[in-house]
Amino acid sequence: MYSSDFPKWSTAKTQKSMESVEGEEDQCNQNEQLAKDSITNGQHPLQHHHHYHHHHQFVRKVSKSLVLFSALALAIFVVYHSSKLPASLHNSFSSSMPKELVELSKVMEKTAMKDKTVVITTLNEAWAVPNSIFDLFLESFKIGNQTKWLLNHLVVVALDQKAYDQCLKVHPNCYKLKTEGIDFSSEAYFMTKDYLKMMWRRILFLQTVLDLGYNFIFTDADIMWFRDPFPHFHADADFQIACDYFRGNSSNLNNSPNGGFTYVRSNQKTRQFYRFWYVSRNLYPNNHDQDVLNRIKHDPFLKHIGLQIRFLETKFFGGFCQRSEDFNLVCTMHANCCVGLDNKIYDLKIMLDDWRKYMSKSRNGTSLLEKSSWNVPQHCGPASFRPRRMPKNGTQGGT
Repeated sequence: MYSSDFPKWSTAKTQKSMESVEGEEDQCNQNEQLAKDSITNGQHPLQHHHHYHHHHQFVRKVSKSLVLFSALALAIFVVYHSSKLPASLHNSFSSSMPKELVELSKVMEKTAMKDKTVVITTLNEAWAVPNSIFDLFLESFKIGNQTKWLLNHLVVVALDQKAYDQCLKVHPNCYKLKTEGIDFSSEAYFMTKDYLKMMWRRILFLQTVLDLGYNFIFTDADIMWFRDPFPHFHADADFQIACDYFRGNSSNLNNSPNGGFTYVRSNQKTRQFYRFWYVSRNLYPNNHDQDVLNRIKHDPFLKHIGLQIRFLETKFFGGFCQRSEDFNLVCTMHANCCVGLDNKIYDLKIMLDDWRKYMSKSRNGTSLLEKSSWNVPQHCGPASFRPRRMPKNGTQGGT
């Protein structure tokens, strides 16, 4: 599709890399066809009388999506390998690639850890204004237990210009994600069209990060970071995700996942999984990414590609739905089970104060003698969480 714009490959090493990628793409295409076949054969729970109509439309949409993914994959391949090429070829590639993709590659390269892992969050104007969610998010890293270093590896993805401008004032690693024809600047109501578009745009962006070869921790900005999470990740997992409610077994697919916190390793399995996840939105319209994940997590396609999924325990990765009760173990706390930006801010400020008190006890050597406890949720939590239809132009947020 873009081959006429590319110079001839001039080194055996580059040719070998190209053949390797082409081999992986062939396998991806085979597995994507299996995914479509799985869906077409009725693996998903559709009503019988809509079966043929929905699946016929879905397969056409999948095919269209895969064409777009193929074009994106080729562009990403060139950006990924361009750093290994002579300067003249690098400049030629860069000039023919989408500007946004080149910029993203630069930000990732600058921010990543030695093993090519980055921490990613997304931000819009409503959450970026001073004294809002973003300030609390950054503050948690600064007052956490040995978490400040992680800020060096945090990429903030701004969804609008004002969020990007504010990010640059307080953080060095910002990237503006452009989405034509959509305004993500205001607080999106839970489950409205803008909210769904924002969630699916996020999945597509994270797919691009994986295609560039980077592992990532994705974190919502309403998650407070209190400890380094890496010691609590599973060594054998490809895709790890936090839970609203944890059922006691990290391999139990009946856990209730929350897409606000994920740790994903970049490999062939996760790249295929994110493609499958994204195109599955067409089969389940008006569902957000988390609901679709709950529907596809049992799909045979995931077993076929060998994807290892693990669910993170709430005693380490908690939230307002199910708290991390032990201050000596907690890594992150999420303002989930909460509707409304003001409610989130109110409870998150109290949460940070609770943590400061705990850290003060730790410095004074009294943390083992005086048990710490959370004073949240107050305005949030399961008892107050009532998702409902919102007016078209409002400012109340989602989970």
